[in-house]
Amino acid sequence: MKFYTRQQLALRNGQDRPEIWIAYKGIIYDVTSSRLWKNGMHYEHWAGQDLTEELPDAPHTEKVFEKFQPIGQLA
Repeated sequence: MKFYTRQQLALRNGQDRPEIWIAYKGIIYDVTSSRLWKNGMHYEHWAGQDLTEELPDAPHTEKVFEKFQPIGQLA
């Protein structure tokens, strides 16, 4: 898998570019097709970030990431 920096991830926030990406445990996922990430926001979370530390507060488990294609690794 290709490596992306935090700066490259930050540009995929649904605002600066059409892609909407998030990272979890070092893996970057493309959530562009998810209606829950419309415009790069999911509840109080913004795309283009590493959400690893946010998951314990979520009403779902990490299994939610199985729905999305991993596209890279966070450098």
